[in-house]
Amino acid sequence: MELAQLNSFIQVADSGSFSQAAAKLGLSQPSLSRHLQQLEQSLGVSLLDRYHRPISLTPAGEFFLAYVKPLVEQLEQTALLTQRFAHTPSDSQLTIGFVATVLYGLLPEVISTLKQQFPELNIKLVEVSSEQQMAALKSGEIDVGFGRFRHEDAFVQQIFLRHERLVAALPADHLLSSRPAEQGIALKELVDETLMLYHRTPLPNAIASGPTDPLLYLFEQHGLTPKQTMKVRDLQIALGLVAAGEGVTLVPDSLKTVRTEQIHYHRLYHEDATTPIFMNILAHQPHPFIQPLLSATYHVYERKGITYSLTQLTP
Repeated sequence: MELAQLNSFIQVADSGSFSQAAAKLGLSQPSLSRHLQQLEQSLGVSLLDRYHRPISLTPAGEFFLAYVKPLVEQLEQTALLTQRFAHTPSDSQLTIGFVATVLYGLLPEVISTLKQQFPELNIKLVEVSSEQQMAALKSGEIDVGFGRFRHEDAFVQQIFLRHERLVAALPADHLLSSRPAEQGIALKELVDETLMLYHRTPLPNAIASGPTDPLLYLFEQHGLTPKQTMKVRDLQIALGLVAAGEGVTLVPDSLKTVRTEQIHYHRLYHEDATTPIFMNILAHQPHPFIQPLLSATYHVYERKGITYSLTQLTP
């Protein structure tokens, strides 16, 4: 059983076509067919039903695909990361991936703190979704990522930094905007509003029958469902629509300085209405400046009086 045979099987299973699979792999169709025949002979079972179009899998093929595909993907990622060991990360540049809601928070101050200690360090910022940060780290596109969602990946270490409270973003003339600051808003008071949904990445590992949008998931956790929602492309559009009086949304507390003339930000009554912040790094051979970056992050949190989770990196 060879890797080329397994890749041939996976491509045919995914595309349902010998010609498409052969083109993607850069093989002739006879070579592709030979790979598949050799694989079936080594297993002693038929994996493909060749008499239907598109080509379908036999029950044995379905079983084999479910288990072998993640193994092949992991093997390919291992090979890629092994090759990266030959290239020592640059000591002069640090590429940081981030999600937009983190950039509006304390990340600029963290970077400024790091630069004060290492003025020669060239820092590059790239917007990358929480989900895409996993692949970006392994490909070398970024050296570290700041995201909001937990992911399970054997090649990536996630460092939990802290929980950030969510606040309600309301039009400035909304009835709830006049409520005293010390009195929180309950989610049930927002179910009749149009809720702006701005997250690009669905919740990972969400309950199959439940909502995958983080805001809708929060409402469901309290037994609530907003009567109207509007899905928008990004956070800025969501806040623009709130400012125009088209609805409301929930954002991390660090965004409460945005559009303050048109938007009123009010704390939520619920203590569990929070969003986490993670630092994502390679589990093996992390960038030399990860520890200084983590120390700068903790330094900013301490200066701001923010509760955080302390993690010591293992050498």
